Amino acid sequence: MAGSAAAGQGETMNLFFQILSGILLLQLLFALWNAAQLPVIGAGPGRREVKVQPAQATSRVRRLSVLIPARNEADNIAGCLSSVLACSTGGVEVEIIVLDDSSTDGTGAMVAAAGGGRVRVLRGRALPEGWLGKSHACAQLAEAASGDWLLFLDADVRLQQGALQAALSAAEAAGSGMITGFPRQITGSWLERLVVPLMVFTIICHLPVPLVSGSGDPRFVAAHGGFILIRRGSYDRCGGHQAIRSALVDDMALARAVKRAGETVRLMDITEQVSMRMYHNAKQVWNGYRKNIYAGIGRSPILLLAVLFLYLSLYVLPPAAVLYYCLSGQFGAAIWPAAALLTGIAVKRTSDAAGKQPFWYCILLPAAMLCLSLIAAASWNGSRTRGGYEWKGRRYE
Repeated sequence: MAGSAAAGQGETMNLFFQILSGILLLQLLFALWNAAQLPVIGAGPGRREVKVQPAQATSRVRRLSVLIPARNEADNIAGCLSSVLACSTGGVEVEIIVLDDSSTDGTGAMVAAAGGGRVRVLRGRALPEGWLGKSHACAQLAEAASGDWLLFLDADVRLQQGALQAALSAAEAAGSGMITGFPRQITGSWLERLVVPLMVFTIICHLPVPLVSGSGDPRFVAAHGGFILIRRGSYDRCGGHQAIRSALVDDMALARAVKRAGETVRLMDITEQVSMRMYHNAKQVWNGYRKNIYAGIGRSPILLLAVLFLYLSLYVLPPAAVLYYCLSGQFGAAIWPAAALLTGIAVKRTSDAAGKQPFWYCILLPAAMLCLSLIAAASWNGSRTRGGYEWKGRRYE
């Protein structure tokens, strides 16, 4: 009787992992297709470019405003400005404005030194009630800008020499709306390697890229605040950062506002032109993701629980089963869990390739999902306690 029960249980688990492998295979096929749909900004011959109508004369970019909010960015701002100033612009007039958002580390002085007279420095006003810091800084930058296109950059972004020309070409082809993309992420600490590449993973695995620009539904958006290029008229029509002043995940909120205003959002592959290191240690990774995860899924505990259950089932349970079966000598039973594990790793490699991440990062997937789950739980907990979230010396709820 005991042997029959054990055999039945073994068959059930075998069937379970077969189903899991099938789900992951479908996920892999979708990820491969989805990654191929991402248009490359500044693409050369033979590369996939964004499909838009040829630019009209009125869509020609006359002046580009590069806008950089900076709060305690003394370690980053010189490198950012150096890369921006080194960019070619094809004769288009470019203004560069940095807003020193009440920095206490000498950021303003660093901007003045690094800019060499080619960069305008603004001193940020006091944060009004009801506003979050970055949105307030970006609103002030937009207010001071005179360009017909606005390019918002984070201070930790680094541009390749052709990045601004690629952005200008994309802007002229688009004519209006918003263009964004995920910079190639530079990682150093182990938690950076585990967690940061999962930004692209969620896009490639779950968001149909063609629907970002092809659908007016604001649910189908993705954006990265490190690189947001938007036509001035589109920015004004959607209400700009004023309309999203209290949104914790400001980049996604702005993209949704653009769509609600009837404008187009285009998600592009910018990894060959733009890179950044968002965080420099495990503490920054933890605090940054803790601030954004729960807000990013609409503060829904049910959705958060469902996503974590799905991720743990698909990407953590198979390697745990392989380890258990191998240690207990049940090598035959480990075959289907191993198939699920390898398929999951292939899914991760697909997203890592899209984000220009090292090949070996894909084998870190189980550990990455465990870390993400822990941060997500902390993000949920932060939303329900008085502690809230702290970022760059400011506390948010």
